Amino acid sequence: MSLIRFATARDLYEAFSTAQDDIEAEPSDAAPLDFLRTLSDGGEWKKAVSFCAYLLPRREAVWWACRSTRRLVPKLVPAEQAGLQAAEEWVKAPEEERRVAALGLGMRSDFNWPTTWLALAAGWSGGNMALDAKMVAPPPPQQTARAVRAAVLSAVARVAPLERTAGLRACVEDARRIAAEEVA
Repeated sequence: MSLIRFATARDLYEAFSTAQDDIEAEPSDAAPLDFLRTLSDGGEWKKAVSFCAYLLPRREAVWWACRSTRRLVPKLVPAEQAGLQAAEEWVKAPEEERRVAALGLGMRSDFNWPTTWLALAAGWSGGNMALDAKMVAPPPPQQTARAVRAAVLSAVARVAPLERTAGLRACVEDARRIAAEEVA
């Protein structure tokens, strides 16, 4: 069984208007995991991370970004913990009240923190993006993927340059395993 919703990488690109700009790789008719392998084998880690953010379904993408952030930044400053916790709580129980709580936290947190983007990824997974209940603004389909991408890439920016490739390789492999449902 697999969580992959697209027959080809091109299908993924066609599903999200921002995929081409964010992934920065030409789409192909390769199967998604083959496309990901090509990016990885070529050392195109930023592109591979971006592709993973779009490839995984929303909940799994947020879960992967939380796992990646924990892997890349094992000692977050205490102020950052709340965003990670809010995202993980939503992943465990993707209920509306948890989504709204994550969204609110993300909107009032520091946008330089990867954990802010984790909270926003959960918050933008559906429902209403407007915190004012009088307004209705459904999130565009790519909002979670874009926030997941921002979380992982901002987390890797905190990793020592000589350790980044190994960290990114591990994160991309984790996403591949999640997509193929090889992770429990």
